[in-house]
Amino acid sequence: MTEVKNYSLDIKGKKIEVEIGKVANLANGSCVITLGETVILATSSASKQAKEGIDFLPLTVDVQEKAYALGKLPGGFFKREGRPTTDATLVCRLIDRPLRPLFPKSYHNDTQIIISVLSSDESNPYDALGIIGSSISLAISDIPYSDPVGACVIGYVDEELIVNPTYEELQNSKLNLTVAGTEDAIMMVESGSEFVSESLLLEALKLAQEVNGQIVRFINEIVADSGKDKWEVADEQDELVDIKTKINDSYLEDLQSVVKSQDNKTDKQEKYDSLREKIMDDLSEEFEESDINMSLDYIEKKEIRDALLNEEIRPDGRNFDEIRELTSDVRYLPRVHGSAIFTRGETQIMNAVTLAPLSEAQKLDGFNPVKEKFFIHHYNFPPFSVGEPGRMMTGRREVGHGALAERAVLPVLPNIEDFPYTIRSVSEALSSNGSTSMASVCSASLALMDAGVPIKSPVAGIAMGLITGENDKYVVLTDIQGAEDHIGDMDFKVAGTREGVTALQMDIKVKGITFEIMEVALDKAKSARMKILDHMSETISETSKELSKYAPRITTINVPQDKIGAVIGSGGSTIKGLQQEFDASINIDEDGKVMIGTNNSEISEKVVDAIKAIIKDVEAGDTYDAKVVKIMNFGAFAEVAPGKQGLIHISEISKERVEDVESVLSVGEEVKVKVIKIDRQGRIDLSIKALLGDDQNDTTPKKEKEDDSDNQEEFKSSRKGNRKQLGGNS
Repeated sequence: MTEVKNYSLDIKGKKIEVEIGKVANLANGSCVITLGETVILATSSASKQAKEGIDFLPLTVDVQEKAYALGKLPGGFFKREGRPTTDATLVCRLIDRPLRPLFPKSYHNDTQIIISVLSSDESNPYDALGIIGSSISLAISDIPYSDPVGACVIGYVDEELIVNPTYEELQNSKLNLTVAGTEDAIMMVESGSEFVSESLLLEALKLAQEVNGQIVRFINEIVADSGKDKWEVADEQDELVDIKTKINDSYLEDLQSVVKSQDNKTDKQEKYDSLREKIMDDLSEEFEESDINMSLDYIEKKEIRDALLNEEIRPDGRNFDEIRELTSDVRYLPRVHGSAIFTRGETQIMNAVTLAPLSEAQKLDGFNPVKEKFFIHHYNFPPFSVGEPGRMMTGRREVGHGALAERAVLPVLPNIEDFPYTIRSVSEALSSNGSTSMASVCSASLALMDAGVPIKSPVAGIAMGLITGENDKYVVLTDIQGAEDHIGDMDFKVAGTREGVTALQMDIKVKGITFEIMEVALDKAKSARMKILDHMSETISETSKELSKYAPRITTINVPQDKIGAVIGSGGSTIKGLQQEFDASINIDEDGKVMIGTNNSEISEKVVDAIKAIIKDVEAGDTYDAKVVKIMNFGAFAEVAPGKQGLIHISEISKERVEDVESVLSVGEEVKVKVIKIDRQGRIDLSIKALLGDDQNDTTPKKEKEDDSDNQEEFKSSRKGNRKQLGGNS
């Protein structure tokens, strides 16, 4: 039986506990990690045979959020967890990014990490725990991974940096910074913030890395006590040396010519393809096609890097700090509520903004206590954007890019009290040659201004790159394009306003970068951001004063708290009836604030009048335009306001005697009535007759007057029961 071992680590007053050996022992590596009452199971598994013909790591990360972790049942018909939530998908990416560069380059085995959230206290987020748990499960396994990472979240509350804030603290934090790193260097950064300075970000990064170093030392102690022997992986030997030699001898000058040409992406790709085809034809009889491709890719990457490091030649001829040509337009789409196109070089993003009532906010069903989302940014990356056919799908990349741009724009949005709309912003990648996510930030900002959303200030984003060489030599590149992203060592994305940074994301392919490099990258990104903001202000300098004529109109009124129930009605019947009758959306909060969404102001006024009628106390002498809702033999019930009904007795219908109510009134008919009496039980008596003047003609059929005492008795005995059946008075 496997021995159960327990370990613990105190991080700034918070205790992380790790249990090994009790569960999931058939996985290559597993651990249970706990913070507060949030518990996750992290497992790592791998095939023993490498995949042939590949030069990458086939690593997958899956995160499972279990409904039972919150003591709830899953939604839906099957009552079973379905596809991962957006939060779970984003955590998958957070885990993958710092771990992937740390596997041996020659390791090509199928590898899977699974994070299962078993318990959530709805206080402690599991994001950083997932990275730590994954790192532990790999480090103690026999999988060839021996460079553990730590991870933590840094918040900024009341002018103080805090480590691993709770969900509640994050709601009040100006910074939400997740950092993963080895003991020596930062591996991954993900951040959302409210206009924080670059200097504060660096301070937070240093604190995070101090904590991560502590976590890595803790993991190494666990490995020394509980780790397995690692599989042997052959050192990465150059098995393709013969092919590389032949390519270098015969085609190097041709390849260098293509690398240093300043053609656009399409023309350069055609030259690459033509050269590749020639090399394939010449060498295919002697070598495998896959080996030729890998060799050629290796040489191409090396030549681009050498040109950058040693000759300061970028693939498109720009200098290191130069931004590609910028163009942008707004109001591109006539029927949408706001639209923009932002183009940087060959990267082009169209954004469309839709405004909707607050009632259409996205409902969230995750571990975060925030359950409604009033700003939604979606990102789409169709295959034509790179000039290729392919599947139309929303993958993890699309979810991640959409979330990054959403995080960047969120701090500048007005609160719902000032702008009571649900806002959806959709970025469509129309063409892609580097950093569509940051172009999405720019396009979304322009489209929001076009839509009349009173944002605090425009937001722009830029992607920085890094090429490292021997003897600590490196170059930082501004506005990287696709080729530089592919062959580079870092993709460092920074978004913000003139006041500060609102989002940050760093992905790297080497074992960490220094604070010196990050400081240089942040400084250059700030300079580039200002230039892009200058360009955007030339396209649209301020938010549109009027909403699109196609956007819904939101009207706000307040009702007394003791009248909220009357507006909602039994089981929501009243408010649903109003929504159906006027084709409007109506949202009411616990303070009595009612927000009405309609297509035009005239309908809004009608809804407001209807709500005012509901909350107004009915008094004797009031007159109403009522609707007949039911006919009885002794009279008719009419609705004077949604949820409020009164009785028009047969004797109050006309000055003339009425033998048959149905001969005079019909269900659905609108009649003008006067309230003549309200009894102690709140029942309302109405009269049509009271509004008929002496000079007014009465068209009711005249019949000989008879004693109607029988009708009166039937009315008295039946009234209570009938009113109960109809719902009574509200």
